[in-house]
Amino acid sequence: MRESVRTGSRRASAFLARRSLRAHRRAWTAVFAAAAAAAALLGAFALVLGSLLLAKPPVERYAGADAVVVADQRVTYTAKPWGSEPQTVSAHLPERVRLDRSVVARVAAADGVARAVADDSVPVTVGGGASAVGRSWPSAALTGYELSGGRAPRSGSEVVVDAALADAGPRVTLHVGGAARQYTVSGVAAGGHRGGAPAVFFTGTRLTELAGHPDTVDAIGVVAERGVSADALRRSLGEAVAGQRGGERGPRVLTGAERGEAEHVDALGGRGDLLAMLVSVAGTVLMVALLVIATTVSQAVHQRSGELALLRAVGATPRQLRSAVGREAGRVAGAAAVLGAVGAVPLGLLMRSLLTTDPLPLPVPVWLPFAAGAAGALLVALAARPVAMLAARAVTRMRPAAALSAARAPEPGEPGRLRTGAGVLLAVAGLGAAGTATARSGQAAALAASGAATSLIIAVALLGPWIARVSMRVLGAPARRAGGVSGFLAARSAAAHNRRLGAALTPIVLVVAFVCVQLAAGTTLERAAGRQAADALRADLVVTGPAGGVPEDAVQAVREAPGVSAATGVLRSAVVLAHREAGDPVLERLPVLGVTAGRLPGTLDPRVTAGDPARLTGRGTVAVGEDRAGDLGVGVGDTVRLRLGDGTRVRLTVVALYARSLGLGDFLLPREALAGHVSAPRDQQILVRSADGDATSAVRRALAPYKGLAVRPATADDVRISPSSSDQDDALIVIGVGVIGGFALLAVVSTLALISAGRRPEFRLLRLVGTGRGQLLRMRVLETGLVTVAGLVVGTVVAAIPLLAFALPATGGLPYLPPAQYGLLALAVTAAAAVGTLFRGARGGRRGSGAG
Repeated sequence: MRESVRTGSRRASAFLARRSLRAHRRAWTAVFAAAAAAAALLGAFALVLGSLLLAKPPVERYAGADAVVVADQRVTYTAKPWGSEPQTVSAHLPERVRLDRSVVARVAAADGVARAVADDSVPVTVGGGASAVGRSWPSAALTGYELSGGRAPRSGSEVVVDAALADAGPRVTLHVGGAARQYTVSGVAAGGHRGGAPAVFFTGTRLTELAGHPDTVDAIGVVAERGVSADALRRSLGEAVAGQRGGERGPRVLTGAERGEAEHVDALGGRGDLLAMLVSVAGTVLMVALLVIATTVSQAVHQRSGELALLRAVGATPRQLRSAVGREAGRVAGAAAVLGAVGAVPLGLLMRSLLTTDPLPLPVPVWLPFAAGAAGALLVALAARPVAMLAARAVTRMRPAAALSAARAPEPGEPGRLRTGAGVLLAVAGLGAAGTATARSGQAAALAASGAATSLIIAVALLGPWIARVSMRVLGAPARRAGGVSGFLAARSAAAHNRRLGAALTPIVLVVAFVCVQLAAGTTLERAAGRQAADALRADLVVTGPAGGVPEDAVQAVREAPGVSAATGVLRSAVVLAHREAGDPVLERLPVLGVTAGRLPGTLDPRVTAGDPARLTGRGTVAVGEDRAGDLGVGVGDTVRLRLGDGTRVRLTVVALYARSLGLGDFLLPREALAGHVSAPRDQQILVRSADGDATSAVRRALAPYKGLAVRPATADDVRISPSSSDQDDALIVIGVGVIGGFALLAVVSTLALISAGRRPEFRLLRLVGTGRGQLLRMRVLETGLVTVAGLVVGTVVAAIPLLAFALPATGGLPYLPPAQYGLLALAVTAAAAVGTLFRGARGGRRGSGAG
């Protein structure tokens, strides 16, 4: 019996869903568009994230090696969060970690090894300034290089050059670390990899001298004996190097595609940083998609509340009605999700093409687009039905008599207590998070501000009707005075339909708040960092070199040039700081500058606020930015624990605090403290201050023996710890603002079009009682203006709260958004609102006229 009742109920629900779906095609069209766009966007992000997770550095330099032994490039940090078990986090090191040279003999003695080659490399400048890589001739076998003419080098004055450098002649001038020296070309090699700079091969002994680290080696290339499998070779080598020093967790044995990690030491670290940023944006995308789907589906259901109430009054059960509405939403969202899954592929490929991931190629295996599209479609399809059933719950729970009364009402009442309470709690939580952000700095402040923005946006979606009521009370009076009859109608209509206006405000607030936060956070930091770097710069010239950097003795040559009052070499690297954020362990990679303290005042002023920067010498001192010092609770004379770029743990004494850390970084270290812990210990720039007038000509004459160096006027970007703009930043802005902002604008159009479609009876009635077509159009224009202005104001306020909380501790000033960008955003929102309301409103008015 019960089974037959259930079967009958399901049939009734299916019948109602089919009939209602045909009758409400216009309303469900808006839901279809929003769901399809959401599925496409989610699938596109799934494709990009999947491609990035699968990315591996290419194997070029070690294409001829069966295995490569390298030091571990990762460090870990274990700490116990509050009230939890100990957690361990890891980070990739930005500089190469080297192996002890004694490991080469152990590797060569391992079973299955035919040959083990110690592989080092040094930057080389060839002749007129071309960049090359210096390597030992024995390592040529690892890359497939073979002699195409001549012979191998036999002495320290002979080299074999890449075929790309074969036109250099019988003798070639090379700069390796210092002044130029001529070498005899004993042979030409061809057949090696084509990626990166060409190679110059020295004897093994000469290369070790030039590399400057005779006790260590960059990597060990292994050629296996014939018939030895990769797995057997890995096991044998693993046993041979077990217990040896090489990074935090000892040497690693890389085979197959993993060999690329030995060539590009920080590729996986850069991938991790990019993944973290994209995951953050993807989380925002998911929130935006769910909000948009919830708003459109809820509005589509609420516009039919009278119909649902009538069905309830004539005997339909609550379960039947909820099931019918859920079936409708599920069918619409399912069809839309399929279309969105198809659109996710080209959108994802477009987003992928915007990302700069050198040297990581982003693979797209055949199965990934299908999996990504299916993931986006599944999320959308699963979200739509429960939202629709929840939206219909208020009407379906009524008693039949009460439902009949509700069917005559023009619109449901105010939102329920649960929704209002949740909105208030989220608003309070958002304000609390903003307050927390003002008391913190750095990454902790950014996380708290991001949480505040998310909480406030969701709170606005839940409290939309209440916000609409207050907004219309404020804006309704001017509309009535300025618009005559049309203004009176617009103000009265707005005041009478708070729920409808709340649904209209939500997507506008969403797009304004999201775009403002995404754009202003970056421009605020960039502006502050640029100002600090410009204020810190005292040099008027800068010397830059090729990719390998500036030769060591070029700095001294510049200092001795006439007309130069000061010259400072700048060595760039990074350190890893282990600390806690909200109790959780964090390993933070921070870029740093290595400077010569005695030459610093003439070229760079970090604005020291405590201590003496002249003490920034040796290997055990550091200057710390004021904000970071406050986070760490240290002052002058205290010690700071850091891990240098190659993982070396150091305890540094704080000798000075400075204010311009946004422009120059959180730590300044002596150049000698960094030089032994970077992959290539060469300065990236030389900052030069002229004594009187312009010393450009004198500096160029002093650098004449050093080919490939350029002298130009110094700018703030030359000393900034990070560039003012990068291709990666631009790509993330396009993805985060352009793609998601465009989706939010589509949500504005679809939601307002849905609302306009539901108001056709209202427009017909206004025409029947004598409202002119022009008056109706002006009323719609005024309504659109009211909604747009309210949405812009509320969205700006919602964005301003977390932005203020972020900007005040980070920059000491107010957030900044270029007026042109905000104007473009306001124009886009206004255009989207007009398309969503006026087009359908005009059609509704004409039909109403005809009916009358």
